[in-house]
Amino acid sequence: MTQELDPFHLAFPVDDLAEARKFYGGVLGLPEGRSSEAWIDFDLFGHQIVTHLAPRPKNGATNPVDGHNVPVPHFGVVLSMAKWEALAERLRAHGVKFGIEPYIRFKGQVGEQATMFFQDPSGNALEFKAFNDRSKLFAK
Repeated sequence: MTQELDPFHLAFPVDDLAEARKFYGGVLGLPEGRSSEAWIDFDLFGHQIVTHLAPRPKNGATNPVDGHNVPVPHFGVVLSMAKWEALAERLRAHGVKFGIEPYIRFKGQVGEQATMFFQDPSGNALEFKAFNDRSKLFAK
């Protein structure tokens, strides 16, 4: 049975709204919603994210996962494999520098997944992932 997900809402700080608009709207190709001089809404695959103009220091915390230093905090979306591959190609075409290059994590294990990490211009870490079998998203 397919379960409809309720969209999440995430608001986070950025240093420059024009750069955020170029990155989230241009590079990631996310549709823009409402905005003001202090914030911009974007449609992140059906979820609402809001970039708020609120410069702050970068934190740089990481956690080791599958041989990589995963940035904490981070956010993203679990996509279909086809959408994940298309996004990886789009990011490469825009010259986005990956913190963790697109690859398959936990190969041969229950949690096998495609993943990639990169940062927006304000240093916010994003992770997009995909499963060949999405029913394994929470499998142990």
